[in-house]
Amino acid sequence: MRTEQENMELSELLFPNVKESVRDILKKYPKRDLQPSQLVLRFAPSPTGFLHIGNVYTSLVGYMLSKRSNGIFILRVEDTDKVREVKDGVTQIINGFKYFGIDFDEGMINETKSKGKYSPYIQSQRKGIYQVFAKDLVSKGLAYPCFCTNEELECIRGEQTDTGCRTGYFDKWAKWREASFNDIKKKLDMKKEFVIRLYSKGNAENKINVRDLIKGGVTLSENDMDAVLLKSDGLPTYHFAHPIDDTLMGISFVLRGDEWLSSQPLHMEIFKALGFKQLEYGHISPLMKMENGNKRKLSKRKDPESAVSFYIEQGYPVTAVKEYLLNIANSNFCDWRMQNPQKDILEFELKLEKFNRAGALFDLIKLNDISKEYISKLKAEQVYEFVLEWSGKFNSEIHSKLESHKEYCLSILNIEREGEKIRKDIAKWSDIPYQFKIFFDDMFMDIKRESLDIQGDIQKAVLSDFLDTYYYGDSSSEWFNKIKRIAQKNGFCIDYKEYEKEPKKFTGKVGDVAMIIRVAVTGRKQTPDLYQIMQVMGENRVRERIKGYIEGV
Repeated sequence: MRTEQENMELSELLFPNVKESVRDILKKYPKRDLQPSQLVLRFAPSPTGFLHIGNVYTSLVGYMLSKRSNGIFILRVEDTDKVREVKDGVTQIINGFKYFGIDFDEGMINETKSKGKYSPYIQSQRKGIYQVFAKDLVSKGLAYPCFCTNEELECIRGEQTDTGCRTGYFDKWAKWREASFNDIKKKLDMKKEFVIRLYSKGNAENKINVRDLIKGGVTLSENDMDAVLLKSDGLPTYHFAHPIDDTLMGISFVLRGDEWLSSQPLHMEIFKALGFKQLEYGHISPLMKMENGNKRKLSKRKDPESAVSFYIEQGYPVTAVKEYLLNIANSNFCDWRMQNPQKDILEFELKLEKFNRAGALFDLIKLNDISKEYISKLKAEQVYEFVLEWSGKFNSEIHSKLESHKEYCLSILNIEREGEKIRKDIAKWSDIPYQFKIFFDDMFMDIKRESLDIQGDIQKAVLSDFLDTYYYGDSSSEWFNKIKRIAQKNGFCIDYKEYEKEPKKFTGKVGDVAMIIRVAVTGRKQTPDLYQIMQVMGENRVRERIKGYIEGV
């Protein structure tokens, strides 16, 4: 056991260039001048180049809670994992959140710059701060240097596995825990690499009860692991960095993924060793997906919808995605939205205790339904602007059509957007190219016409009769009355009940006549309102399409 004096001397040997004290650091980060009700929350991603939809989910929760309390939301980048870090990773994170309209009051604004009084907001630039606290812990005998190589650690793990023991660096397996001052000094004189470990005073046999802001009461085993606080490059682990950063920045409580729940006893011990007030945690369960009747985590490797880039490239409306995520967070959001269709989402009172503790199911079908509902309420001009912006990045052909034929495109987008029957067939902006193909002749040429189970001569007769009577100025009711007369003339039934009684008596029903015209004009069996389509296309295009179809039948 090292003496107090030896620990003091050891701290100086390990950190000869650290001259500041803990008190000096605390003075640089004074307590925020805020009311208790004003929340200070943070989101702290790593710049690994992949922004998960779960990141948006978690950050949206922090954003909502902080904004509703008139508080502060911080973007703090945890870039201490240099192996996985990618070029421009911070920019990718910032752009991803910017796309979803999640704004930060403090934190990083690009790769090197930040805003706010509690900087730096990127961990690699806070290296000196962590070393001050690490030096202080060593001087108090609460941390120590460990010179174990990777090979030695693997050997320890192998022995533990062979004997059926828990794996980890603890108790008798913690080789450098009780090393003498002289043994440590010899290694330092030899310039051997080392890490700084926590000197744990816990006992895994003891149980601790904690209150999780989301999961409620949770019982965990006390920590007894001498976890790494500072790595050999002098940068901190997450375990050491976040208690320091969250305390200095005045964070109200920590929201994070529930993969960290098992580490909470370790973090609680580090808070205690540092002399900090313990912050509360809220552990958010991961987004889940159904596969073969079972739930599993939404996977980066398996599921394209796990990446934020998927929603950007597909053109999902930001509002729809955010509203879906809020519905996942609190299931009563859907009812709230129905009762408050015009209110901003920030007016919704999000409650952590209402989160799904087992993991919310992420369902693209449900997202599409919400998105369709949202888009159906937009004006054609709004849809046009959204699609113009999206296509400028992801579909040059559609972008060109929108710019060159604005009024025509507006008419297309306005089909079934007014009146009692509102179309709900567009879930994302990438659905628009499919919609537009029937309206532009150069795109229509690539459409493979859907076939009809109706004799060719009957189709020709119906279409010829339609051309003879077609008048662009007809109202919708006049147009349909002509179709009914054409149906009767060609042996089709215009009364569905009568058709059901004696179907063999007729060539078909009136809907089949409309279907013949629909396929001739659009190439498809399913489209928005046919009358409105033909009104937008114009008489010449409609006639040419039908004539071309007759020739090919």
